[in-house]
Amino acid sequence: MSTTLPPPVRSKSESGVQVAPPVTKAPKSNSPSRLVGSRRSILAARKAEIADSTEGLTVRRQLNNASWWAIGWLAVAHLVVLAAPFTFTWTALGVALLLHWFTGSLGICLGYHRMLTHDGMKTYPWVRNLFATIGTLAGEGSPLDWCADHRKHHKHSDQVGDPHSPHEGAWWSHMFWLAYHTHNGDRAAHLQRWVPDLYKQRWIRALDYLFLPLHIATGFALFGLGYAFGGMELAVSMLVWGMFVRLVCVLHATWLVNSASHMFGYRNYETTDDSRNNWLVAIVAYGEGWHNNHHAYPRMAKHGHRWWEFDITWMAILALKRLGLVWDVVDYRTAAEKAAKVQASEV
Repeated sequence: MSTTLPPPVRSKSESGVQVAPPVTKAPKSNSPSRLVGSRRSILAARKAEIADSTEGLTVRRQLNNASWWAIGWLAVAHLVVLAAPFTFTWTALGVALLLHWFTGSLGICLGYHRMLTHDGMKTYPWVRNLFATIGTLAGEGSPLDWCADHRKHHKHSDQVGDPHSPHEGAWWSHMFWLAYHTHNGDRAAHLQRWVPDLYKQRWIRALDYLFLPLHIATGFALFGLGYAFGGMELAVSMLVWGMFVRLVCVLHATWLVNSASHMFGYRNYETTDDSRNNWLVAIVAYGEGWHNNHHAYPRMAKHGHRWWEFDITWMAILALKRLGLVWDVVDYRTAAEKAAKVQASEV
């Protein structure tokens, strides 16, 4: 069965990258404090623009730009996984698989990516906060940092300034890029540049501070449940598998989108980057592997564009839509396609 797909739209309204607009002049105001705030915003935006245009790996890979917190967090998680063969139980494996889908698909793919980063649907504030919290439990950093890096990736995909391009090496794009700050020492300007909309939301900012406490609480909960139902053996198994094995597997599934899906696969659309559709990544990353489709139409919440491109995260979005928890879901590529869908629904 052949399907003709339209060319990608290049208009800003369809880009899905919601960043602070360029500021050329401070707005007039009688308030001195407002003028000072405006000037600071202008300077921060200009500084971020300069950083984006001049950033090189020799600058970013300096030791004083290393993210020791991220290095320590990821190192501990991978070291604990070495105990997995000695702590295996079928119960813990089942819990790990369930939490893999819960934090990976619902948290990262739906929450962090399609809902927060690209605004692919509208929802209630409490629903948005819930999915942001689930995404936090995936261990991939706070929603502010994750979404800022991803929007920057779309802006500079496979170009200078891309946080994780395979042009700088497969392992760099897969995981080593996380060893260095992407904000190059000025996180405040970085967040104001790339996620000004999310930074205004109090709970999203609070998740910056709740990242580690939420993971500690999850670890205690898994250990406690295991101990209650199976003693110390199941408690340790639940902690190792339900927490750390699951977390590391979600991390690598997401990282494959950055690496493998920019190196291997086929293309439905001609884009300005090297994004590919990779069926294996689409399986382990819950539909995110249809990456060329996504880069062609970033706001589109449906990543599978051909009949065989199954997207399980899209199934979850449809379920939320039927429950009335999300609406105005972007399931179209062009304005004409949107109008046709609206017309068909009214018949």
